[in-house]
Amino acid sequence: MGVRFQKGHLRCRKRTNGTSCWEFMWREPLENGRRVRRSAVIGTIKDYPTLELAQAAVNGLRMHLNEERNRLPQQTVQIADLIDHYLDTELAAAWHSHATRLIYREFLVRWIKPHWSSFKINDVRTVCS
Repeated sequence: MGVRFQKGHLRCRKRTNGTSCWEFMWREPLENGRRVRRSAVIGTIKDYPTLELAQAAVNGLRMHLNEERNRLPQQTVQIADLIDHYLDTELAAAWHSHATRLIYREFLVRWIKPHWSSFKINDVRTVCS
């Protein structure tokens, strides 16, 4: 069976001290194939007064749980492949003006492809300020 996407369940639960909190629940597979239920307290009702705010707070955890599913198989995509694909599909579209197609193609072929073509897409990172 393939890797499942974990959406989980978010509920409001009353604690023993009387306050209410948001609890996120999901299932994790064990090595033997069994699935076990996990939970994490997200915050109190004062921190997240609506369900939508609590859902937004849990998105980071959800992304971490689905990390294996989001990972592509071991296939290397290089920048040259992306450039070729862009030139064949996007720049071939008629909604770009002729001048835009010429300029984009020139920049990609003359400057970007010679420098970046051998890089794998996983090795490219954004610049953080």
